Amino acid sequence: MPPRKSPTLTEAELRLMDVLWQKGSATVQEILAALPEQPALAYNSVLTIVRILERKGYVRHQKQGRAFVYSPVVERQEATRSEIRRLVKRFFQNSHELLVLNILEEESFDNEELKRLREMLENNGREA
Repeated sequence: MPPRKSPTLTEAELRLMDVLWQKGSATVQEILAALPEQPALAYNSVLTIVRILERKGYVRHQKQGRAFVYSPVVERQEATRSEIRRLVKRFFQNSHELLVLNILEEESFDNEELKRLREMLENNGREA
């Protein structure tokens, strides 16, 4: 049975996943080289985090020569949607409407963003 996916990624795990989503696959050394310098991570830290991601079911590895090459199993969009579902469940009583209303109340949108939001709402209403 495959490992159970964790419902969320830590900040460090997300940093590594961002690299893997961008590159498609990479060794630990390649991940380390692609990470922003701040905050810096050591090789062993990256290796540990990649192994945790593998146990969580987010990545898998293939052996190429002496190195393991890691690739994402979960796409960015799937991880994003999972995180939003978790946020909605935990803080907004499973109501996407409450989430959107909260965002609209807290954020200041420029006219272009509001126009895109209106278009998305109108298009979504037609598909229902």
